[in-house]
Amino acid sequence: MNDMSLTNLQAGKTTVKAEAIEALAGQLRGRVLTENDAAYDEARTIWNAMIDRKPALIVQCIGAADVINAVRFASENGLLVAVRGGGHNIAGNAVCDGGLMIDLSPMKSVRVDATAKRAWVEPGATLADVDKETQAFRLALPTGINSTTGIAGLTLGGGFGWLTRKFGLTLDCLLSVDVVTANGELVRASPTEHRDLFWALRGGGGNFGVVTAFEFQLHELDTQVLAGLVVHPFADAQTVLQQYRQALETAPDELTCWAVMRQAPPLPFLPEEWHGKEILVLAMCYSGDVAAGGQATAALRSIGKPIADVVGPSPFVGWQQAFDPLLTPGARNYWKSHDFMELSDATIAILLDAIRQLPGPECEIFIGHVGGVAGRIAAEETAFPQRSSHFVMNVHARWREPAMDQTCTDWARRLFEAAKPYAAGTAYINFMPADEGERVAAAYGSNYGRLVEVKRKYDPQNLFRMNQNVRPIEERGAA
Repeated sequence: MNDMSLTNLQAGKTTVKAEAIEALAGQLRGRVLTENDAAYDEARTIWNAMIDRKPALIVQCIGAADVINAVRFASENGLLVAVRGGGHNIAGNAVCDGGLMIDLSPMKSVRVDATAKRAWVEPGATLADVDKETQAFRLALPTGINSTTGIAGLTLGGGFGWLTRKFGLTLDCLLSVDVVTANGELVRASPTEHRDLFWALRGGGGNFGVVTAFEFQLHELDTQVLAGLVVHPFADAQTVLQQYRQALETAPDELTCWAVMRQAPPLPFLPEEWHGKEILVLAMCYSGDVAAGGQATAALRSIGKPIADVVGPSPFVGWQQAFDPLLTPGARNYWKSHDFMELSDATIAILLDAIRQLPGPECEIFIGHVGGVAGRIAAEETAFPQRSSHFVMNVHARWREPAMDQTCTDWARRLFEAAKPYAAGTAYINFMPADEGERVAAAYGSNYGRLVEVKRKYDPQNLFRMNQNVRPIEERGAA
């Protein structure tokens, strides 16, 4: 923090004295940034370019003590708090206007105990950080499909991807967490300590505190998997999706296959005449013996007459990064999501109609294939409620020009509303945009009431509300 920033600071409706800011900076191993600092703009910039918020203060934390001091400072000064891990959340809750942003991105340590098959991970680590460290020991943690995503937000909201059917959700592998609660106290939450808090953190998002360390159970996974894409003409999409649905009924837990519909990017293995045309892609990964994967993927790969089939042995770390080029920071993004128990013909028709009306070349719909081990855990065992749904739809509107904001968000909303009658009613909170606050209670289903009780106990003043917020009052009493 430079000397120019040491003046009284207007933070929302609160004036924070320069002496208080200077005292906070002196307590930290990390640093305090204000808008006068050269690093400020970079620190407040996150993945979704639609989010352009300006915190009054950014505390870049190096350890748990920094987080404790930041939380206490925010509480004592009545400041709105935002918490940044990877900064990848679609709603943009990592950054606030006029409050204090707790930036955990410098805290990137990943430590593996190969004998115990455990990992201790700090909240600033990305999925790539975790994958590279664990795979060095032929171990893995089930996470998401974009390696630049932060491990913290992913875990607290759920975490599903290529290994979910084999090993469960990311949060299912959680053994303990160190978390700074709203009163500025660092506690350990586990199956034997603060059990109610541990339950809530597994799916309840950032509502209950700031996690400074995660302890995960790891699983054995070879460095090679059978993975890749099978690309179909969009004209065949209805038949392909119907046969895809049927093939998955007997899929082993090791096999995961997602369906993606969009305009074809200029991929090197696609004939040039297909670039920019609508396609349907079956993206699959077999997380077992590569030889056995050939038989397991045969039914999916025999569907229709694909334009290209590039499924083959792949380094798992490389496959985890395969979609990164399509999800780089700097674009404007808006998502809408549903859980589905089944992929009905009516749902398929709605999806295909939306693809025929794509508003831009980067907009897409993907259908995540879940279930398996993750689906065999009771809904009440963790705060995450969506154990029975077999598919997760993400309507991903993505574009570059602000003038396209209304067109692209309207497209996503229309599809969401059209598909609602066929959806399960729950929702994956990590896919929910900022304008879906009224959907939170329904997203958690029967677990919501218990989440309110935990929130009331650990954060009765709702200090941590920059999230898909569980308010510490019953919904009927909420303003």
